[in-house]
Amino acid sequence: MTVSTRPYSTVLEAVLERVTYANEETGYTVARVSTDQSNELLTVVGSLLGAQPGESLRLVGRWSSHPKYGRQFEVDSYTTMLPATIQGIQRYLGSGLIKGIGPVFAERIVNHFGLDTLRVIEEEPERLIEVPGLGPKRTAKISAAWEEQKAIKEVMIFLQGVGVSTSLAVRIYKQYGDASISVVKNDPYRLAADVWGIGFKTADAIARSVGIPPDSPERVKAGLAYTLSEASDSGHCYLPAERLITDAVKILDVPRELVTECLDALVEQEGVVREAIPGPDGEPVDAIYLVPFHRAEQSLANNLLRLLRDPADRMPYFATVDWNRALAWLRSRTGADLAPEQEQAVRLALTNKVAVLTGGPGCGKSFTVRSIVELAVAKKAKVIMVAPTGRAAKRLTELTGHPAATVHRLLQLRPGGEASFDRDNPLDVDLLIVDEASMLDLILANKLVKAIPSGAHLLLVGDVDQLPSVGAGEVLRDLLAADTIPRVRLTRVFRQAAESGVVTNAHRINAGKPPLVQGLSDFFLFPCEDSEEAATLTVSVACDRIPARFGLDPRRDVQVLTPMHRGPAGAAALNNLLQQRLSPYREGQPERRVGGRVFRVGDKVTQIRNNYEKGRAGVFNGTVGVVTALSLENQTLTVRTDEDELIDYDFAELDELAHAYAVTIHRSQGSEYPAVVIPLTTSAWSMLQRNLLYTAVTRAKKLVVLVGSRRAIAAAVRTVSAGRRYTALSYRLSN
Repeated sequence: MTVSTRPYSTVLEAVLERVTYANEETGYTVARVSTDQSNELLTVVGSLLGAQPGESLRLVGRWSSHPKYGRQFEVDSYTTMLPATIQGIQRYLGSGLIKGIGPVFAERIVNHFGLDTLRVIEEEPERLIEVPGLGPKRTAKISAAWEEQKAIKEVMIFLQGVGVSTSLAVRIYKQYGDASISVVKNDPYRLAADVWGIGFKTADAIARSVGIPPDSPERVKAGLAYTLSEASDSGHCYLPAERLITDAVKILDVPRELVTECLDALVEQEGVVREAIPGPDGEPVDAIYLVPFHRAEQSLANNLLRLLRDPADRMPYFATVDWNRALAWLRSRTGADLAPEQEQAVRLALTNKVAVLTGGPGCGKSFTVRSIVELAVAKKAKVIMVAPTGRAAKRLTELTGHPAATVHRLLQLRPGGEASFDRDNPLDVDLLIVDEASMLDLILANKLVKAIPSGAHLLLVGDVDQLPSVGAGEVLRDLLAADTIPRVRLTRVFRQAAESGVVTNAHRINAGKPPLVQGLSDFFLFPCEDSEEAATLTVSVACDRIPARFGLDPRRDVQVLTPMHRGPAGAAALNNLLQQRLSPYREGQPERRVGGRVFRVGDKVTQIRNNYEKGRAGVFNGTVGVVTALSLENQTLTVRTDEDELIDYDFAELDELAHAYAVTIHRSQGSEYPAVVIPLTTSAWSMLQRNLLYTAVTRAKKLVVLVGSRRAIAAAVRTVSAGRRYTALSYRLSN
């Protein structure tokens, strides 16, 4: 018989004062709490995600002694309680948990009602008007917020058993209101479709807990849709039926025959589209699409062919122009000659309705675009320039001297994602130039091309050797693979650019050669094999060494780019370390915790989903900004985006934001930074590919610092991206 030496569980009632560490991936948290029994703050460790500073907690666990950190309480589980002391009530109300009450009003309310405060808010909220400064409007707001908080708590208690986080419980309540528990019990797979942040796996865990059988057809159909959705998140527009069924069987753990039957039912119900097309190797495949991607791919191909073949021309004068005179005039304007391939690109863009210009860094894409714009504007053509991100649009404006916007702003996307401009209401444009076109995903490209009027010219500019778009499709690569689309590839590296170590090494990496890391003034390697040491060294390079040697601001001018989100040198861990250095905890300064992250004024952040409801024309995945204000009273956080727009976020929406001191290389596409620091370690082995490292290096304007393993760098240079995405755009363009 074995006797357990583990101490018995005990209960600790405490107020959460602050969280000193939280791991978003595991939920492990280190926090400081106050109790009535001790004048000093105590340390508690365990899973506390969801608890907010100011809340009174009933912690179940045991006391232990850590060799380095001393006595601490290990938490197995916790529940929130309403505070019972004057000080506790004031802290609770002032912590930002109840909208409309901040620290100032919390103090006034508690001074007026004392220990009776929470009973008054619960039972006689109309009496709040007795408090100086609280009018009927704010009183009603506080009362409504209290009721909503109670309802959310009820949903949260119900969901706690299936591991749903606080923020998702809030989203479920916002989506369904009083029907939340009914939907969760009776139709849990609806959550995956209706509530952002809830995927099939969470909905499936809820479904199991409410008794839905594993072989339910609704579960299998939801699993098939999830498998296709996951594939689109990985860049695929469709999956071959065989692969879809195999992947779904693994996820669902049900017989293959059942999955095949449910797929047939989904096709009949028009939930998905089935079409026989040539696969990546040219062999026919039974392609299964989610409806929006099938429609977008067909529509994009049809609209590109419409533009190409349209006899109308909004710039007819370039068909008969004297090119010698035109180019001589251009030389007088720009002070430089075009190289032969640049000249070819200029003629192509101005005489063809659709054209693609590609090439690596230092090959003169920007000067070519500027030349095209100069000639078009001289003929009074209406020129519009766009890029997929705010940073890329800003850079395009600087390089060409012609204003540029983001694609989203140009199209004026409305709530729901519909564009204000489309085929029935086209843009007023003669020449549309799209920069950083490698970032264009299928859905956005379709919306843009649909809005181009008959006879207008479209020029897509980008570096096809960079990573493909974050969203589904690889539009630029597919256009270059289609013989119907005219294109020019710039290959000559200009002398001035060739003197840059950044440009030289970008081309070396692209050619499969290792970067030069010695004897250059703008490209360095700090060797380090251990991933955790590499993370510490990355922070030192970004926050200390680069600012000391080059005078660059670590927050504004230096960007850490990493292959992965997870792991010791991944974006999540690095953001934690960089935030501690650049925006540390300060006593008395407001902050808001969401899961394993904490937001503070001054934080560098990025939007991680498209939200068409926010700002003047939506806020989009990849938008970067800085937190400029945080109000506990109004439960809002304000971000100034890189497009100089102030966007307010309700605390319940903060899972749409992630810190951006470090971002994945995929997220950095279309952006350019004075200096980039790139940790490359063998812990990111599966991600190490040539186009990933090439994309990271080409984000730098002045300086690249690699931190990590020579073996990892060699693997990245050696490894050509495995396999193409499943897309059929080039096939549709060739038919």
